[in-house]
Parts: sequence; C-alpha cells; structure tokens
Amino acid sequence: MSILSAAPTEIYESGDSALRVVALAEASEDNWQTVHRLADWLESCGAEGLHGAVPTYDSVLVEFDPVLVSARQVRAFVKLGLLEMGRSGGAEAAPREFDVPVVYGGDYGPDLEKVAEYQGIPTEEVIRLHTEKTYTVRCLGAPAGSPMMDGPAFPKPVPRLKDPRLSVPAGAVAVAGRQAVIAPAVAPGGWCVIGQTPLTVLNIRREPLVPYKPGDILRFRRIEAEDFGSYVGRELEPRP
Repeated sequence: MSILSAAPTEIYESGDSALRVVALAEASEDNWQTVHRLADWLESCGAEGLHGAVPTYDSVLVEFDPVLVSARQVRAFVKLGLLEMGRSGGAEAAPREFDVPVVYGGDYGPDLEKVAEYQGIPTEEVIRLHTEKTYTVRCLGAPAGSPMMDGPAFPKPVPRLKDPRLSVPAGAVAVAGRQAVIAPAVAPGGWCVIGQTPLTVLNIRREPLVPYKPGDILRFRRIEAEDFGSYVGRELEPRP
C-alpha cells in the first residue's frame, strides 16, 4: 500500500449544476489517482446538495443541485477535499484482480486480422501483446459501465471502424486508439473487436451492475472456441 498526495488542479463551471475538476500534474498516473480519490471523498462525505462525482482519466465531474447549494459553495468544498487529501496523503487500497477468458478471432473477433494488418504484425502477435500485460480499470464508460483501460503495447494506435456496427455482442473485447475495453451489454460500437469473453459482465439484478471498479486489475487469457460454451452462464468475478 503506497501513500499518495494530490496533484495540482483547476476547477471549471460546467453548466449551472456541475463543476469539472481537472488534475494538472505532469504524470498521468498522478492525475488519475487524484481525481478518483477526490471522487471517493466527495461520494462519502455526505454533503447536502451533491448528486455525485464522475471521475475519468484526469478530471472529475461534480454534480450538484443548484437549489440546495451554489457553485461557489461546491467549489469551496472541492478545495477542502483536496486540502484534506494533501494533508492526510491517503492510501492506495489493494486492487482486486479479474481473470478474463477470451476467444480471439473468427466470429468472436471479426477485426483481429484487420488490426494485425494495420499494425504490420501477425495475428498471433496481436493476441500475445493483448494477453501479456495486466490492465488497470481507469474509469467506467458507456454503455453500462464499460471498463475503460490503457491498451496493449501495439506499434501504432488502433483506428476506429469507418462504419460502426449497429450491434456489438455483450462480452466483446475491443481496442481503439491506445485504449482497451470489454462491452458489458449489447450496443452499437465503432471499436475493433478482436475477441469475446463468454463470461457475463453485466448483471441487472446485482448492485453494482458490474463487478469491477476503477483501480481494479484485469488480465485477459486466451481460450479456444470449443471451450466457449463451458463458460457460458458464469459471471465475471474477482479472484479469491
């Protein structure tokens, strides 16, 4: 467990019911840590009028009810939170780890060969690069709590599809730019799908709807197509 301090920030108004707090450290990791720790602090403080805090890679959107509290008051409260974080240092909690079985290529990963061709490497090398690293969940995106992660160490950023698909299956494992993601639910998408996990990621009867949160770690593991069915019906869960 490591002790952390807050990065420098700037605060901007975002409409009449939200503030956007942007972290400005040179190191992207410091920015990410700051905005997520601030979001956790704001969510747990119980301040009247605050609706929520939505962190991303280097900023957090702080939503509030302008009938109950003013932007100036929320700004002061955000500064208090940052000050408290700087004083206490805070501590980085140990992340949970998730093992994600994936069938790559074919009907499960229709864009695998396209990605390999664009990168100038064999498909096996694409799979190797995708499975050799661990992925930190940086934030939850659309749709349905998709785990947004830094992508594999491909030679070049992966371009998005020129013609996005109207329907991408749940469990699709995709890449775009320098990012990686899993689709928790069926939805349109323009990312390159290189594989699919048979595990259920989104459960509407569970709270929260997805099992991971920012800071958790995912590792992708290759399985064969004939093994896909043996995982169907099982949910993505953290390692014991």
